[in-house]
Order: sequence, then C-alpha cells, then structure tokens
Amino acid sequence: MKIADVRHILDTIANMFPEAHCELNHSNAFELTIAVLLSAQCTDATVNKVTVDLFQKYKAPLDYISVPLEELEGDIRRIGLYRNKAKHIQSLCSILIEKYGGEIPEEHDQLVTLPGVGRKTANVVVSNAFGVPAIAVDTHVERVSKRLALAGWKDSVLEVEKKLMKAVPREEWTMTHHRLIFFGRYHCKAQNPQCQVCPLLDVCREGKKRMKTSLIRKDKGHAPKLNLKN
Repeated sequence: MKIADVRHILDTIANMFPEAHCELNHSNAFELTIAVLLSAQCTDATVNKVTVDLFQKYKAPLDYISVPLEELEGDIRRIGLYRNKAKHIQSLCSILIEKYGGEIPEEHDQLVTLPGVGRKTANVVVSNAFGVPAIAVDTHVERVSKRLALAGWKDSVLEVEKKLMKAVPREEWTMTHHRLIFFGRYHCKAQNPQCQVCPLLDVCREGKKRMKTSLIRKDKGHAPKLNLKN
C-alpha cells in the first residue's frame, strides 16, 4: 500500500475517533493486566461489569492467592473460560510475588512469560501502563487491517502486527491501535459494517465488494418482470 493511502487511513480514523482509548477500566498496571487477561473471548463491557467488584475485593497479587481457587472462579463466573482464567490469575500472581516483588514487569519479554499473558496482552500493558509504543492486534484490529489492505487476508495475527508496525510511524502505534479498535467496534463491524457512509470506502476492498453486491441485488430487485403468458 502507498504511503499516501496509509496516511489517509490514519488521518481519517483519527478524525472519526480522536478520543479513542483503552475501554477496560483499571487504575494501575496490575489491574490492567488482569482485565486484559479476562477479556480473551469476552467483551470489554462484560469484563468491566465483573471488575467493578473484583478490583474492590482484590487489590494486590497476594489477595488473589489468599482465597481458594473456587472462590475466585465464582467471582469471575460471568466471564467466558472463567475456570482457566482463574488458574492463570493465581499462577500469575504467585510469580509476581516470587520474581517481581508483587509488581508487573515493564519488559515485554518478561510479560509474555506470565501465565495467561500472550503477545497481545503484553502489548496492551506496555503501551497503556508504561508508555511504550505498541500495536496489539485483537479481532477488531485484524479485521479492519485486512479489509483496508493494510495486511493480507491470510496473514496471521503476528504478520498483521508486523505489517502495521512497518506502515505506521512508531510514535503513532499506540493511538492507531486504539483507533482501529474503535473503528472496528463502532463502525466497521464484523456483520454489518457501515460501508455506505464510510469515508474510507475509496481504499477499502471489502467495502467496495459489499457495495457492488448490494447494487447488484438492488438492480435484480428492480428488474422488469417478464410476462410469460400468451
């Protein structure tokens, strides 16, 4: 993709969502890590409903490992895969206490070694909690990047991340991550993207395809009916 087209995309989503931000409620790096861990295969809205009480009850890693696993499972039961996530949280907290003085490590390489913390989670934490530029690729970022040809249809999540990092100026990585999420979550939705009013339709291969299909259907619907009766 041409540099001018990338710039057009970045400027457009910036104008559409100038206040884009992390929508997971948190007050520190530890809470953010727990929230992102919980958000796997779950909406941010649901996570926020759970963490309202969770973060009041559990303030530090020691709090999470001071209760039976079953109690923690009950506290996050509304979250998908809650049993596995409860185990990950307690294991993560034990490691934080043993290795890092109860604090979330700031290094990406250390973060990804923690239970339940993958590359995406680590990217979210370092960029939002520690100010390190990063692009976390979630389902929205992946979908939008492929529709806008910022990445290939068959690219893996890691390949999408690498292509975005190459195309987007480093100082814009974190904000671009947030804006792509907002763009995908509120505008370029998985099932019903707002192609007909999208300011990026001119550079969107998916949008052009959908609009062409829509026009064909309309044309068929207005085609004159043949009178086959004699």
